[in-house]
Amino acid sequence: MPRLRLTNCCLKLGAYIVISLIASGCSTSKDELLPHGDNTMMDVWDQGASGSGNSTRSRQLLDARQDLRRPLEAGETDNAKFTHTAQNEIYSQFKRLPNPDLVMYVFPHLAGSDPAPIPGYTTVFPLYQRVQYAMPGERTEAY
Repeated sequence: MPRLRLTNCCLKLGAYIVISLIASGCSTSKDELLPHGDNTMMDVWDQGASGSGNSTRSRQLLDARQDLRRPLEAGETDNAKFTHTAQNEIYSQFKRLPNPDLVMYVFPHLAGSDPAPIPGYTTVFPLYQRVQYAMPGERTEAY
């Protein structure tokens, strides 16, 4: 059987055809993608929630309920201390131990292989390298 031998030119032509077919398959028109209609944004909004025009009625009901709710008074915000959240659970069970800052003065000195003068300065660093926590029930206030 005779073998067909493709030349370099035929391969390039085939590649161009495949690329042009792929590129034309991805193209679309703006009007096809974003059609123009008679709907206003309010109509689109109404249809978006439930797929029908009844969402205006349900939204009006929710707005009426919101108007009937009474606002929080100043005394009621204190209840937030008793609400369980991840943050206040950790802080209430594991109290942070004090980590005092140490202030150190570095006197003027010479440093480096070629001694360069370094002026005096003050620096602050914590006593403990890491934050320390008390175990649950451990006393953290002064004795």
